[in-house]
Amino acid sequence: MTDSVTPTRLYLASASPRRRELLTQIGVAHEVLLVPAPPGEDEPQHPGESGADYVRRTARDKALRGRDWMRSQHLSQLPLLAADTTVILAGTVLGKPVDRDDAIRILRALSGSTHEVHTAVAVCSGDQLQEAVSVTEVRMRELTDAEISRYCDSGEPFGKAGAYGIQGLAGTFISHIAGSYTGVMGLPLFETANLLRAAGIQIP
Repeated sequence: MTDSVTPTRLYLASASPRRRELLTQIGVAHEVLLVPAPPGEDEPQHPGESGADYVRRTARDKALRGRDWMRSQHLSQLPLLAADTTVILAGTVLGKPVDRDDAIRILRALSGSTHEVHTAVAVCSGDQLQEAVSVTEVRMRELTDAEISRYCDSGEPFGKAGAYGIQGLAGTFISHIAGSYTGVMGLPLFETANLLRAAGIQIP
């Protein structure tokens, strides 16, 4: 949805409602650009690729696909933002759960442990691509099987990296973070604002 007063200044190559909310929070009028996904497995991690490299590459690929799609559809040539969030536990990427059993497995692994949330942001402006990454350390308290089951019943784990959303019910599970809260949500505002300013978008 485009702001009726402020003209759109940015395409967001993401359907995430949290990223939309965060861009709105900092006063950036934007429009979601739904880019067709490439064929095959969704965002596969390459053999031997580290989690940190994976999240950077995925955000970059999304941005470049979005830019190419924007041009192929002859849309207004606005800056385009893409992002990717990955949860990494002891070097292992924990992606979005494929079903309830997978969500339970992921949450049991995170329970009582400290993990990292990496969110990479990429902004295309013309032929220029600029990137930034936020890394946040997150500690989750010990969870009982009953708590994990009730959380899965809520539906919140699904569609989220690491099977949880810090801005929702899982906020009660998190005992400590060191880094960017908005980065854990999916769009680190400090890094994002810097990239947008570099692309010529004024942040109020």
